[in-house]
Amino acid sequence: MISQDRLSSTFSALADPTRRGILATLMSGEASVQELAAPYAMSLPGISKHLKVLERAGLIERSRAAQWRPCRLKAGPLREVAEWLEHYRVFWEASFDRLDDYLRELQMQRKANVTSNIRTARTTKSSAKRRKSVKRK
Repeated sequence: MISQDRLSSTFSALADPTRRGILATLMSGEASVQELAAPYAMSLPGISKHLKVLERAGLIERSRAAQWRPCRLKAGPLREVAEWLEHYRVFWEASFDRLDDYLRELQMQRKANVTSNIRTARTTKSSAKRRKSVKRK
């Protein structure tokens, strides 16, 4: 079972588009803070704050190689979010299946009503023609 606090910190970290962009960049492999900052009009301290949030949420890890501080994606918390969301996916799929069945039933009723109305109209038309022909005689 996933801890609600961990799940909350993961969602909180994912709530910011800059942090989601950083994670997307890290999907390609390790990157330095400079490389992660390049696409954003933001200072290095600003990017560092985003990295700290991601690190506290367990979504990235940073290491030190001489002066280079590479960041790398840790997918564990994302897997936990996916597992948590899976329960809701099952719920929504079942709901959509029920809705689909209901709509199909409505369409069948509509077709039956249209067919019935056409038959009634034909019968009424035929009866009217017969009455006219009887009156003429």
